[in-house]
Amino acid sequence: MTRQLSTADIRTMFLQFFRSKEHLILPSHSTVAPDPTTLFTVAGMQPFKPQFMGAPATFEGRASKRVTTAQKCVRVGDIENVGRTRRHLSLFEMMGNFSFGDYFKQDAIAWAWEFLTSPEWMGMDPGKMYVTIYEDDDEAFGYWTQDIGLSPDHIHRFGADENFWPANAPLEGPNGPCGPCSEIYYDRGPSYGDDSWADYAQTRESARFLEVWNLVFPQYDRQDPAPDGTPVLKDLPFKNIDTGMGLERVASVVQDVPDFYSNDVFRPLIDRVAELSGKPYEGEVSVSHRVVAEHVRAVSMILADGVAFANTGRGYTTRKIMRRAIRHGYLLGFREPTLYQLVPLVVAGMGEAYPELKTEQSRVEAAMRSEEERFLKTLEGGIQRLGGMLGGLEKGTTLSGEEAFVLYDTYGFPIDLTKEIAEEYGVSVDEAGYAESLENAQEIARAGSKYGKSELFGGNQEALEGLPATAFVGYDQLQAEGQVLALVGGGERLSGLSAGSEATVILSQTPFYGEGGGEVGDTGRLEWAGGSGVVRDTKKTPGGVFLHDVLVEEGELKAGDTVRALVSPDRRATERHHTATHLLHAALRAVLGSGVRQAGSLVAPDRLRFDFSHGAALSPEEIAGVERLVSRWISANFPVSAQEMPIAEAKAAGATALFGEKYGDTVRVVRVEGSVDLGGQTVSSMELCGGAHVRRTGDIGAFVILSDENVAAGVRRVEALAGEAATAWVRERLGQSARAAALLNTAPDALESRVAGLQAQLRAAEKETAQVRRQLAEAQMGGGGSSAQTRELGGFKVASLKLSGIEGNELRAAADKLLGDSGADLVVIASDRGLVVKATKDAVSRGAHAGQLIGKLAAAGGGKGGGRPDMAQAGITDAQGALGALDTAF
Repeated sequence: MTRQLSTADIRTMFLQFFRSKEHLILPSHSTVAPDPTTLFTVAGMQPFKPQFMGAPATFEGRASKRVTTAQKCVRVGDIENVGRTRRHLSLFEMMGNFSFGDYFKQDAIAWAWEFLTSPEWMGMDPGKMYVTIYEDDDEAFGYWTQDIGLSPDHIHRFGADENFWPANAPLEGPNGPCGPCSEIYYDRGPSYGDDSWADYAQTRESARFLEVWNLVFPQYDRQDPAPDGTPVLKDLPFKNIDTGMGLERVASVVQDVPDFYSNDVFRPLIDRVAELSGKPYEGEVSVSHRVVAEHVRAVSMILADGVAFANTGRGYTTRKIMRRAIRHGYLLGFREPTLYQLVPLVVAGMGEAYPELKTEQSRVEAAMRSEEERFLKTLEGGIQRLGGMLGGLEKGTTLSGEEAFVLYDTYGFPIDLTKEIAEEYGVSVDEAGYAESLENAQEIARAGSKYGKSELFGGNQEALEGLPATAFVGYDQLQAEGQVLALVGGGERLSGLSAGSEATVILSQTPFYGEGGGEVGDTGRLEWAGGSGVVRDTKKTPGGVFLHDVLVEEGELKAGDTVRALVSPDRRATERHHTATHLLHAALRAVLGSGVRQAGSLVAPDRLRFDFSHGAALSPEEIAGVERLVSRWISANFPVSAQEMPIAEAKAAGATALFGEKYGDTVRVVRVEGSVDLGGQTVSSMELCGGAHVRRTGDIGAFVILSDENVAAGVRRVEALAGEAATAWVRERLGQSARAAALLNTAPDALESRVAGLQAQLRAAEKETAQVRRQLAEAQMGGGGSSAQTRELGGFKVASLKLSGIEGNELRAAADKLLGDSGADLVVIASDRGLVVKATKDAVSRGAHAGQLIGKLAAAGGGKGGGRPDMAQAGITDAQGALGALDTAF
């Protein structure tokens, strides 16, 4: 190499190189997968699957058949290897260039070679470059040898298991686009191994030959094999290019460092871990340094993309990564939250390329610190418990699945962590037994749950089969006529319902909204000739059948009847709360940052509840800022529109999708037709939503936030009111303020200062009372604790004393004084309602335990308590009885 390049330099140069080849540079997609096939984005091509399948190549309003990206990817399938090897990462950057029916194999090969070897770009030694191709790909062989001039002995052919995408597709499928691939390797020299290229072709393992680029050529449509089993590969009508250059891999070559963890992004993290732990990084043996550095980098990126720690889905996987880092931090000596202090280094190294790291830094740090605090509380006890289990087992034996489950159930130890620690002892884990124990526990939980599978749709799912989707007309009207298609109850179809009976009613069309998207189901009435009934709730099946829970009040309702459906006026209050929820979401993102993601909601007539990803409590100023933005929308009285459109068009327009929600090809977009200003920032609201909304923002009326609380690690919950409910709440609080002011004989405006004055008086009185109690205790104790009774009990010198009118801090202070003045090993002081036992360090070392002793004494004194070996306290009702038990307590 003729020059030293940073990882950021390489990233920028790659994108600039392909811009010079007429590629459109696109930003990285989120680490959250763009489709439901994976939890995380696992490859640079994943965001472009629609284009590879023939969708129009239009991005951010621009059409281009050539694009290039630096994509952040997360893979955790082999997370146990991260840190143990020098080249495994859970987060990595894949540099990619893609063609959708434009250039193909020849250009892709030429440009990869040019970027890697040209002195203007990476400047790698061409003589150290080696290539693999698919065994039948003579076309690629020709380009490499004739166009590039690569020697044939630097090329090796592999079968479909190595050099085809998907692997083994010709024989095993799946049907669809597929094609050969060609990989580029760099020879790092004999210091990394004495194997040759021919050796690698046999072993397919080498530390010397490092893969730096993979060129994939999707050119076939794989179809069902012929009757004789022959693979059927038809040429695609247009051919694509999907390539990936591993940024960390190329950086290690260009920077001439031995591994990924020595590059300019990781080395500052490794050095900081060594500094915080006081344990130097020693390369090969320093697994924990590498795990902490890598996992903090990965979790920082995932959290910055809006994921929150959770017990399911990608939130659980993120928690698993974080807890593995915490556990290795524990091995380095971290007993307090520490890993979050590495986040600024991650931001410094990658924040320019991924600005979400900068905007979400404080939230990421807070969420990470909270998770550390939570897990460290259980980690030490769990490690000790597991160590005890494993210490009694010989190498080569197995830890039972039941014991592994106890660790999970009691200490929150994921099975992966138990396996990893057990492996260090040479012990395996009975995973099948663990799975059985987990399933048994889940069965018990399901049995105790009100809503087991048997409760689905009230147990009527089979009776609902065959019914057509209900026509929903409730967006525009709250009254409509419909025909009764079915009456269902007790798991079967009913012919009719008489007065006083209840069942599920299915109509041909309905204005009643079925519970979904956080919005509660509508209530109201059904009326028909000669009868009426109350609709107490409305739900809907995945197939779009609306289920009305109806109690017949008078008359008889039969299948085939025509009814008039009337939605309760409460729906208008629900609409106010639903539109207010959208405005709240937009306001929270504006005030707290784009990392805010919806994590759940409730929209009801009487209130709204909104859960979102955020690592810290909202300050009063932040709450006021959110309320102010929502109020600006309301006072502007903007129209609220709803429109159905293709999901790609909706997202391109900037519509916010609910985090983790799955959508069809066509979606409903609810937009507030106007924006508000926040310090020069324009804030708008547009979301994918199937719920009911007001016609104009002014219809919401008033808006007020009631509370902000933590409901899970990194997840906050806001409750708020809109419309008349908000006005009534404010009026009630004003009334409370006036009544409180009257009780204190002051005006409401002076209430705060009046309370502050009373608090100051109370503190002064408490201070004076504490002084009097200390004097009272000293008077009762006499000089040097002369009034105490001292005796030998169980080999210890024990001083005991009964005091009157002393409690709390003064009682503990009296025990400290008696222990210092009396020369006793233990002191016991009892008062009217309290008991304290204290022991010297020497007494504790000889077996004294204040916590155990106080348990016996407190029981005799009509109370209970406990504590540490050196100090314990209890509440009692009989001081004399507690002291009287001393003689038999040792």
